[in-house]
Amino acid sequence: MTADSFPLGSRSVRRVGFGAMQLAGPGVFGPPGDRDQAIDVLRTAVALGVDHIDTAQYYGPDVVNELIRDALFPYPENLALVSKVGAERDETGRWLPALAPAQLRQGVLDNLRTLRVERLDAVNLRVYDGSDLGESLDAMIALRDEGLIAGIGLSNVTREQLVAAVRRTEIVCVQNPLNLVHRESLPLLRECAELGIAFVPFFPLGSAFGGAQNPVLTHPDVISIAQRLEATPAQVALAWLLALSPNTLLIPGTSTVGHLRENLAAATVQLDDDALKILDAVAS
Repeated sequence: MTADSFPLGSRSVRRVGFGAMQLAGPGVFGPPGDRDQAIDVLRTAVALGVDHIDTAQYYGPDVVNELIRDALFPYPENLALVSKVGAERDETGRWLPALAPAQLRQGVLDNLRTLRVERLDAVNLRVYDGSDLGESLDAMIALRDEGLIAGIGLSNVTREQLVAAVRRTEIVCVQNPLNLVHRESLPLLRECAELGIAFVPFFPLGSAFGGAQNPVLTHPDVISIAQRLEATPAQVALAWLLALSPNTLLIPGTSTVGHLRENLAAATVQLDDDALKILDAVAS
């Protein structure tokens, strides 16, 4: 492990990876408008050193996993493929819970089939409000013991659910929403840091919040600091997340090579003390 990497289960990955969700069509449903562009984004990501790609069978569904396979198979030996289970899509694209043990097993098998791998480096169990982790976590442990997944992650969990889970088994990563403006998951990140668990914030740029106006990228302090540091607002927002804790792993997503390069370059943005003080106060 180096300053720009952190363990993800048995692997050590760079702290800025790639989230593949945006490669699907609108609403993460159906095929992309430009398949060649999506393939180019994936190949460019790996060429630029990305060794951690986050995906899910229900992105599309099937679409994103198949794009990853067609673009990158056979995969580089150092590439960690991480997926998630616990949801499915109906014919209209609605997101539905799928937490029964049989559904979780089928979700993992579908991921293996579409990605054409025998084992996934980690699979996140997507939790819903009030979900009981009992049987679902039992199913994930069985899948790991069977050798179909290397590590178990949790997504959209509370601190209490995480603590209960780690009492039962090893958890290698946690995915929860976190960005400059929405910080409800900060206590969970700190808990993960104490436990040595990778924390993977989703919606790191605020894309799912605030309606038409992005609350992170349009924040005047973010824009001002970006101008002073000759960076972009997105790079500043991502750099702030990296500065929070060394166990933070980013998976910003995009469907264009230009934005991909911008996001990956966030790892080189150095926030000085003045910038950090201003950004830390953004949500207060």
